[in-house]
Amino acid sequence: MDFETVMQELEALGKERTKKTYISNGAHEPLFGVATGAMKPLAKKIKKNQPLADQLYATGNYDAMYFAGIIADPLAMTEADFERWIDGAYFYMLSDFVVAVTLAETEFAQAVADKWIASGEELKMSAGWSCYCWLLGNRPDAEFSESPLASMLDMVKNTIHDSPDRTKSAMNNFIYTVGISYLPLHDKAVETAKAVGPVEIKRDKKKSSISLASERIQKDVDRGMLGFKRKHVRC
Repeated sequence: MDFETVMQELEALGKERTKKTYISNGAHEPLFGVATGAMKPLAKKIKKNQPLADQLYATGNYDAMYFAGIIADPLAMTEADFERWIDGAYFYMLSDFVVAVTLAETEFAQAVADKWIASGEELKMSAGWSCYCWLLGNRPDAEFSESPLASMLDMVKNTIHDSPDRTKSAMNNFIYTVGISYLPLHDKAVETAKAVGPVEIKRDKKKSSISLASERIQKDVDRGMLGFKRKHVRC
């Protein structure tokens, strides 16, 4: 299936209501308003196709960019490709749920995520922390070194309340993910969550949200979720 056909298919799947929802969350034109579930049959036809994914991502059309993440072949992507993709990610649904997710399937994910976390740029930092969440929630604990992750929890505790909002949200999610999905640091994550306390996330044209990682961790512990790992990073 070629680029023009895919764009036509996506446009046909667009819904005005979905489009308005995406715009309220930070997306902007061009976009069609395609529900992610509606993309699955099209993705099954195409499977992985990195050249097509790059073409779609380069359009700047939100739906095409999201679909690019679904059909991307992470093993065919270089660090330079991910830098290009993160530069094009203009809001968190792209940085955290397209770029970070795709990066999490590579062997160099932690190195790139570390660089983004240190960048000082809101969405790059958000993507870096989010990538670690996807990694920890999928890969065996043995693949990670405990000491760097412990240092990252300390960094979150010391800087989260002074960080940009999207970064703050991803950092808070990191505490939660370590607490549930990385058993060696469960206790430290719980301590960190309690030390951090409520995290306020301000959102454009919407009421601020308050997130408490300690409550989220305890709730999932009570549900028997401790040690949870996803079978797949991307759906």
